[in-house]
Amino acid sequence: MSDPQQIDPAGNTQAFRAFAQRKDPEAAPEKRSLALPITAAVVVAVLVVVAVVAYLML
Repeated sequence: MSDPQQIDPAGNTQAFRAFAQRKDPEAAPEKRSLALPITAAVVVAVLVVVAVVAYLML
């Protein structure tokens, strides 16, 4: 026998729509920030430019 406290989301249209539109934080993938990779790429580029300029000045 089913638990009377649990409502079957397919039981009526309104309950199903509420169930279908519910946001489940576990199901959604996390958005990754691009700030760290971009910052690292800029730092590496600056270091390469500084190294090339230092080499050319020798």
